[in-house]
Amino acid sequence: MSTLTSSDDGNRNLPDDGNRNLPVDGKPTPAPGIVVSRHGDFVVEVQLDRPQALNAISTALALGLTEVMHGLAADDTVRAVVVSSSSERAFCAGADLKERSTFSDEDLLAQRSVIRALFTSVRDLPMPAIAAVQGFALGGGFELALSCDVIVADPTAVFGLTEVTVGLVPGGGGTQLLPRRIGAGAASDLVLSGRKVEATEAQRLGIVNRLTEPGKARDLAVEFATTIAANSPIAVRGAKRALRAALGGLAADAFDVEDAAWHTAAVSADRREGISAFAQKRKPNWSGR
Repeated sequence: MSTLTSSDDGNRNLPDDGNRNLPVDGKPTPAPGIVVSRHGDFVVEVQLDRPQALNAISTALALGLTEVMHGLAADDTVRAVVVSSSSERAFCAGADLKERSTFSDEDLLAQRSVIRALFTSVRDLPMPAIAAVQGFALGGGFELALSCDVIVADPTAVFGLTEVTVGLVPGGGGTQLLPRRIGAGAASDLVLSGRKVEATEAQRLGIVNRLTEPGKARDLAVEFATTIAANSPIAVRGAKRALRAALGGLAADAFDVEDAAWHTAAVSADRREGISAFAQKRKPNWSGR
């Protein structure tokens, strides 16, 4: 494995003793908290590296990840992508609530396009993407994994779309992607209750495709990505498109319905009460407004 770097003369994909992290296009990593590495010739790993924040998705991290994904999508040498975490405690804990605690309603709405662009950039990757999950994958973190084609997890993984517990609606594609993966009934169970599921139940439901021993999710994901990358890239990309079509595609208007629901909740009194109750560690008092 080599961390992707470039020399001053523009050469690409050269190991660097200084261990600077650069994405595949040779440009500097666009945000702290992202490590991009190449495994062999054709597999790229995008690792979330904000362990102190449980890889919570801040505005800066969302912008950086989107830029990385766009670069990967345009790189014909990349045949498979692994999305992983440097933290043993979390794949991604969802939105950065510390950042959002300073937001007005206007700030939250202004951030919305940035967050939507992140999830769209992962879903639109033309090559297969594999999520390597250990620890918490909650809210947007779960949606990041769902945006990938395959989810590999270890026994510490915990999944949940918990937004309704704080007065919000899943806004990263969860209401569209989860039913396609596990069926409408099982998805309704999770989305409407906001409950969390551990790795074994997640595998039974069909959320997790491959369950591995503790601490090995990333290794198995890279191994599986390498297996995929050994196949014809034209055939694999075509198969991915066909698989998406078999599920009715991922129509933009379906995600727009989710976005409209998110907007309604985002400016509601219930959302403000939910966030306040969460911060104060108390039961929310919902007004229904």
